[in-house]
Amino acid sequence: MQDDQTRRDVPQHWADRAAEEIEALGEDHVVVATGISPSGTFHVGHTREILTGDAVTRALLDRGVSAELVFIVDNLDPLRKVYPFLDQDVYQPCIGRSLSKIPAPNGEGTYDEYYLAPFLAAIQRLRVDARVIRASELYASGRMDDVVFDALEGRDGIAEIMKKHTGRELPEDWSPWNPESPETGRLTETVVLGWNREAGTIRFRDQSTGHEHETAPSAGGKLTWRVDWPARWKALGVVAEPFGKDHSSRGGSYDTGKEIAREIFGYRAPYPIIYEWIALKGGGDMSASKGNVLALDEALTEVAPPEALRYFVVKARPTRRLTFDPGVGLLALVDEVDDESARGRDSRAMELSQAAGFKPVGVSFKHLVTVGQIAGFDLDRVMTLLREGGYERADREAVKERLAMARRWLDRFAPESEKIEVPKTVPESAKALDGSQKAFLADLADALVGLSDAAAIHECIYQKARAEGGPGPKAAFQAIYQALLGRDRGPRAGAFIALLGSEMVAERFRHAAALEQ
Repeated sequence: MQDDQTRRDVPQHWADRAAEEIEALGEDHVVVATGISPSGTFHVGHTREILTGDAVTRALLDRGVSAELVFIVDNLDPLRKVYPFLDQDVYQPCIGRSLSKIPAPNGEGTYDEYYLAPFLAAIQRLRVDARVIRASELYASGRMDDVVFDALEGRDGIAEIMKKHTGRELPEDWSPWNPESPETGRLTETVVLGWNREAGTIRFRDQSTGHEHETAPSAGGKLTWRVDWPARWKALGVVAEPFGKDHSSRGGSYDTGKEIAREIFGYRAPYPIIYEWIALKGGGDMSASKGNVLALDEALTEVAPPEALRYFVVKARPTRRLTFDPGVGLLALVDEVDDESARGRDSRAMELSQAAGFKPVGVSFKHLVTVGQIAGFDLDRVMTLLREGGYERADREAVKERLAMARRWLDRFAPESEKIEVPKTVPESAKALDGSQKAFLADLADALVGLSDAAAIHECIYQKARAEGGPGPKAAFQAIYQALLGRDRGPRAGAFIALLGSEMVAERFRHAAALEQ
């Protein structure tokens, strides 16, 4: 009974609330859809949609609901402009052509796969279980044919809905279908002239050449975005979908899509899960076009353990704006994942983040950063120091992977305060310590004899600092770090001294205490 009461008192996780409401829709099978256009480098901000979808899908499965996550690659989208990161001469002629049919920036393969491949590798590393659907394959399969003809027949109704929600009057020759020119490959220079649903063909004119063509929808082309989205819902049976706040604004894509789905396709719009953007600390919202990004594959291979990135996204409500801090903030994030007793840790978010069997490391990332530097990043030495420090259960392979990340993090993102280099002799700056600080170091040196436990050392420091005639905690810690590192701050003192060895540190303190100004 007490367990039931405890469960009621714990706030329900946002993914479980969404799953409960989706289950109430009464669908036999729930398709949760996510999607993205592979127009440039995928960054950490792009994870919000697919990880939000993944969390809701897992919450549905936990409730016993038949559910799956699909990831739709909008690779039929045309190149709209030459982005700053592209070669003007190469890509100017490609404007208007599908991303799946223009060359990759390195000249090998297609543009869409060039940017998509690292993202697919990253979501595999994040252990997201999603069925990947490329729009090019979806249309080519003929699965979209019925909704294409529905859209063509409902053209006037769609135009009215668009006008109502956006205030825009569409041109008389506007069509929801954008045929691909068999001559130029462009989706933006064709005009629909008519169609024959029974024959399964659409007749159109290429405006750049004046030539007329008749082809099946599966032969090339796509629905315009505001129609393609609800058409996709119908074709794939989408029941729930996360999407960015830009689509949720009044008169935006979701408003128009919801009405088009109901009036034109006879389909109920999916349960909406609206999410906010992820910003990069110091740079605002991540944007590839502005160059303000941390590439996802780089983040996962360089600095961020996948379960930590999952936890970062899953812990917060989707409507909460997040800021990814690859510096000190990352230390706190990873430690919250690794330490079951960490303050603020969300156990349900952790369950959803540790899906597919992520292995606990058994030691905090912050501590590993310190140990790695002291041991010169030698794995055997690191494991020895960890065992001596009470981390007997630390997993060697997991530590090895995290240790490599710690080293890269130090090289790329760590502030100077996290970097440790213990000089071989007492730093010159220690000469400036006052008499009470030097007396404290001499007294502490004697007290350290035989001490190896980090907590005991830390307690000893406080006792000596607060004793009669002692310098007080602030000045005491300053003296310790000046004697060891030549600066006023450093790693948590008790653990740091235990790692260095109390005998070595005691000798250093005696030398520092004997220095004359």
